[in-house]
Parts: sequence; structure tokens; C-alpha cells
Amino acid sequence: MTSIEICAGAGGQALGLEQAGFDHVSLVELDAHACQTLRINRAHWQVTQGDLHDYSADRWAGVDLLAGGVPCPPFSKAGKQLGSDDERDLFPQAIRLVSECKPQAVMLENVRGLLDSVFDEYRAKIIADLKKLGYAAEWRLLNASDFGVPQLRPRVVFVALKQGAAEHFQWPAALPASPPTVGEALFDLMAAQGWRGAAQWRDRACDIAPTLVGGSKKHGGPDLGPTRAKKAWAAIGVDGMGIADAAPDKDFVGMPRLTTRMAARIQGFPDDWQFSGKKTAAYRQIGNAFPPPVACAVGTQIQAALDAAARQKIQRAA
Repeated sequence: MTSIEICAGAGGQALGLEQAGFDHVSLVELDAHACQTLRINRAHWQVTQGDLHDYSADRWAGVDLLAGGVPCPPFSKAGKQLGSDDERDLFPQAIRLVSECKPQAVMLENVRGLLDSVFDEYRAKIIADLKKLGYAAEWRLLNASDFGVPQLRPRVVFVALKQGAAEHFQWPAALPASPPTVGEALFDLMAAQGWRGAAQWRDRACDIAPTLVGGSKKHGGPDLGPTRAKKAWAAIGVDGMGIADAAPDKDFVGMPRLTTRMAARIQGFPDDWQFSGKKTAAYRQIGNAFPPPVACAVGTQIQAALDAAARQKIQRAA
């Protein structure tokens, strides 16, 4: 099945959907480093760097899926929750692209703040706009930790399918096993340079991570978020004041910082996924990503619904 990925970022959602069986025919992203990340890891992907306002999906009419993670600041408390009054709100552009390419399914994700009561009418409008275009849409709050990712990371996911396929869609169920703790997930990376305290640190880091926060472009280098987030990281033995260049050395004493590779693993990226740019640019891509395992779980259910609808159509024709 084919798909378009908008606001593709570092490719977390695109990778998960690829794992679910979707073949991306076009990916759109504004950030130059993120575009380079996509090209480094998937040279065959057709990546367009540019503003979504200038992108047209007309040529991809009939694509199976349009997916993307539209910017979250309009709905996050850190972004002042301006919603439709925020120039970064790209939901209207996503709806426009749906009307242009008429995909069989739509998948859009955003932050938990979109569920706040102030956005009740906004969510209803998204569902109504998609209904006008012939889609049955619904949203669900999904926690990344339910799909094997070692952090909570709640995200709102909108799924819309055309009539006929919508009745076959079911949201993915949480995995029966608990996700690894931060210590379990990162022990080998923390011990990579022979740190003597790695085993002790692993035992202390005995919980999943707080939600990894993307490095804001409004301040300097990368860190693990506001004071509250840093305290949560400190509780499991991680210094959230910055990102390290390398794992702790043999004689390191104190709380270690995450490297970008460690942060990427916390997000559910495979270790062979490379990120373009220096530390700050790389961390921003990682911190703002949608965990691939969650995208894969939802994408698998979308594909199952589309397959079931296609089989039903064939049976009725016969």
C-alpha cells in the first residue's frame, strides 16, 4: 500500500508505517536537517523540503494513506495553546491535502493537549471536515509505553477511513508485556566505555522515562525539558541539563546525561537510524519524533481494515 507522509520530521512515523507495510511515495518536511536524515536512511524515498502550504497532493490521487504529525505547539501548554490562531496550525493544510489526493485512510498525530476542553470544538471540526470528504474519523489517546517504548509519551492519534473500510478498523491493543525500564533499555550504551557505575545506575533507573521533550528552537542547546521534566529524569538517575557527546568514561562519578543515540532508543528508533546535523539539531529531531513502534501498531490496523474492505468488495462483486 502507498502513503504520503507530511511533516515527516526525522522519520519516526514514516519508519513505523514502513514496518507496517506502507510504501511512501512522497514525504514533506520543512527542516533541512530532518530532510537529510530521511535521505541518509532511505535514499529511495522521495523527500520534498518545503512549506506544507506550498505542497500539492494532486498527483498522488488514489494513494492509500495520508499520514503525518502536524506541529504540536498550537495545542501544547508550552506553545500557549493558541490553536487555530497559531500560524503553525497545519491541520487545515492536512485536510486540504486529503481533499486533493483522496486517500483511502488518514492518520494524524499530535500532543495530549489537543484533548483539553478548550479544543473540544476544534476536534469536532476536524471530524466534521473529514466527514464532509467521505471519511469516518475518530481519535484515541495512545501511550507509547503500551507498545514497548520505554517512556509514557501520550499522543492523540486521529484515524479516518472511507466508508466501507471504517467499520473494519480497530485500535491496536496494548502489548501484554511491560516496556523495558530506562536502565534495561540503555545499560549497554551507558556501559560502552567501561563505566564502573553502569550496573548500579541500571538498577536505579528502574522505571520508564518521562516524556522526552524536543529541544526548543526558542533557547540554546538541547536538554530534557522544563524543570519538572528534569526532576523526573533525576529521579531515575539521569542529568537532564543537557545531552552528552559520549557515554560515561570508566571513572565517571555522578548522574550521566543521555547521548543522542540513547535518546533515540528511548523514542523507539533502531540503533542504525542516523540523524543529520550536530548535537542540537539531532536532538531536536529525536525529541519531536513519533515513536516508530506506535506508528507501526496503528498502521498495521489501518492496513488490516483496508484489506478487509477490499476483500468484502470482491466478495460482493462475485
